[in-house]
Amino acid sequence: MSDFSDSPANEAPFRAIVDCRFGADVIVRQFTNLYRCEVGDGSQVGTFVEIQVGAVIGSRCKIQSHTLICEGATIGDGVFVGHGVVFVNDKSPRATRADGELAGRDDWQLLPISVGAGATIGSAAVILGGVEIGAGALVGAGAVVSRDVPAGSTVVGVPARARERE
Repeated sequence: MSDFSDSPANEAPFRAIVDCRFGADVIVRQFTNLYRCEVGDGSQVGTFVEIQVGAVIGSRCKIQSHTLICEGATIGDGVFVGHGVVFVNDKSPRATRADGELAGRDDWQLLPISVGAGATIGSAAVILGGVEIGAGALVGAGAVVSRDVPAGSTVVGVPARARERE
């Protein structure tokens, strides 16, 4: 990866970019929210995307519109993330603690997510916390990934299950 800068290569209106690191030639479209994340060389981030604190996007990735990449997600080089994909980093979210007070930063467990190089995640997929998607894997549109996906495999459905590639 090349040296990082604090802004993407393009100008676009209506973006919230806070303390991020960008590789060379990164494109970030309008209506995006990026917070203390890292985006590698040549990657493209579509409209209405949110990338949260600490997420890492590799080089030459395409992140399509209406996608949420949560804290704790690491996406390898050359990954395609379809429209409306949601990464979820907590399997037991709660608004309040047992005492009725609003839950805070220390009241949940971050479950990291890893996506290997060259993987493809179809539109509207949901990737649950604590899973690894292997290099070159294919996650079908609308799949709910609750378990690890081996490198080079294809998973589809709810919950996502292995399927032979066509």
